[in-house]
Amino acid sequence: MTRPTNLNLALLFIFLTTAALAQPDRWQQRVEYTMDIDMDVSAHQFKGKQKLVYYNNSPDTLTKVFYHLYFNAFQPGSSMDVRSRTIADPDRRVMDRIYHLKDDQIGYQKINSLKQDGKVLSYAVEGTVLEVNLAKPILPKSKVTFDMEFDAQVPLQVRRSGWANKEGVEYSMAQWYPKMAEYDYEGWHADPYVGREFYAPWGDFNVNIAIDSAYMIGGSGYLQNPEQIGKGYAKPGTTIKRPKGGKLTWQFKAQNVHDFMWAADPDYLHDVAQVPGGPALHFFYQGDTLVENWKELQGIAVKAFDFLSKNFGKYPYDKFAVVQGGDGGMEYPMSTLITGHRSVRSLVGVTVHEALHSWYQGVLGTNESLYPWMDEGFTDYATQITMHYLFDGPNGGNYINPLEGSYRSYFSLAQSGLEEPMSTHSDHYNTNRAYGSAAYSKGAVSQHQLSYVVGHETFMRGLRRYFDTWKMKHPNMNDYIRIQEKNSGLELDWYYEYFVNSTKTVDYGIKSVEEQGDQTNVTLERIEKMPMPIELYVEYADGSKELFYIPLDLMRGVKEHDDPSIPRTILTDWPWTHPYYTFSIPKKPKDIRYMEIDPTQRMADTDRTNQSYPWRSAVEAEGEPVNK
Repeated sequence: MTRPTNLNLALLFIFLTTAALAQPDRWQQRVEYTMDIDMDVSAHQFKGKQKLVYYNNSPDTLTKVFYHLYFNAFQPGSSMDVRSRTIADPDRRVMDRIYHLKDDQIGYQKINSLKQDGKVLSYAVEGTVLEVNLAKPILPKSKVTFDMEFDAQVPLQVRRSGWANKEGVEYSMAQWYPKMAEYDYEGWHADPYVGREFYAPWGDFNVNIAIDSAYMIGGSGYLQNPEQIGKGYAKPGTTIKRPKGGKLTWQFKAQNVHDFMWAADPDYLHDVAQVPGGPALHFFYQGDTLVENWKELQGIAVKAFDFLSKNFGKYPYDKFAVVQGGDGGMEYPMSTLITGHRSVRSLVGVTVHEALHSWYQGVLGTNESLYPWMDEGFTDYATQITMHYLFDGPNGGNYINPLEGSYRSYFSLAQSGLEEPMSTHSDHYNTNRAYGSAAYSKGAVSQHQLSYVVGHETFMRGLRRYFDTWKMKHPNMNDYIRIQEKNSGLELDWYYEYFVNSTKTVDYGIKSVEEQGDQTNVTLERIEKMPMPIELYVEYADGSKELFYIPLDLMRGVKEHDDPSIPRTILTDWPWTHPYYTFSIPKKPKDIRYMEIDPTQRMADTDRTNQSYPWRSAVEAEGEPVNK
């Protein structure tokens, strides 16, 4: 054997050190769209030209690419149609409406030509997916240009996009163009469109829309030609340069986004409200009897955006548009479509929820098909915290647990027999109820309960750190877990193994309280399968208070104390394998006025009737949290 020299050892050390440190952020594919759209409002059709510069930043050679053709879902016999007609609890907005669409009401995107760097390509349309055979493989760290010409018909509004929504908005143009599918470290994500979630690469959009001059457009991106458009966009006193003919061409640009939405209606009003130090908020709504509600919404939305940026991360764009349209509320980069015939609080609620998607879907861009709870759940959690701030204040509403409604919804699902693990792909839940309650309610509960596990302030710091670390990088579940672990110093894999990858539930109770000499022995019981750390709040007869904290052994640490005004005693770890835990309080039972497990009610315990002492009936326990 040749003896290694000092130089060889040094080079080996440098190589191994470099390899160990060579952990670059995951690569991201990139797209640059330029689209020219000529809209025929009389036929609800348009012609499109699309130039797409596609950057393969992956280490892989690509021999195929895939586009989404979302409008093709709105045809009788499509996957979305059949799924809606065969699932046990169809979305009421869809039902069998697609099946009954007439030829001039269906949606389609027809590809007339497609070239790669000037070479004609062969392709096949499989429902809502365009499968493209490349003329030349796309090598790693290279780019190609695709040129496409296509025709499209806008469907009668059924789900999210279309013409003539239920409130009379003419065009809700979402998922309206042939869109390159995402390719990431897991490969291609060319999922058929059956009505769930979206996932796409980031890039830049240059979109030119020629449409009847009577129409106003709102949506994603920054308008580039306000001097030609007017309609409240141009500065007062500007001479409007209108092109000849009956159409105006609206020119938009949007950078570092993964989609582009627009809506159009001849009756839109357009208002702008500026967030101090933040984005300009644009509001597009019809001039009907709800104008006063939309006017009131604007000031509250400014306050909301200020709160969101301070608590959940800085909003990175200079604009956000709230646009009346669609079929409820749906998020898009720099914008949202919402139905507008609502009370003020409802308008604020849907606006805040859809705006918060700009954080968890628009900027973080998690694959929400695989992790819907990381988008909808995180968004729902932040929405309820924000609504509590906007409407209830520190002393109003349910100040014990502002997510009480989400907990009730999750408990109902857990007891229904319909629950499926949150790791289920969003398209493959057996029922809409299981999907909705898991993605929204249980997803929100997962966040609020995590703040119980690691401590509220620690949790919020972790949430902001997650946003700042993973924005524009498509994080997955483990990326989020690792951020919260690093931030808290605790191990958290167990938490997600139970709460995300299984349907096991939490149920702890006070089993016995027994006097032994001058002290009280308390035995706690884990009844269901999911283990948790335990906080036991104790009030003594003399009015003093104490919190007994029992860490879970799997955590490998102790969380911060949420309320330092109450003395905390840290006990030994509770092993997850042990159903019972006994400890002693150095006072007699007569000196103890009250005890309760988890007084903040953030732990998702499915039966709170056994969590307090003296024991109460289910009726007595309902709705009587301790105000510590």
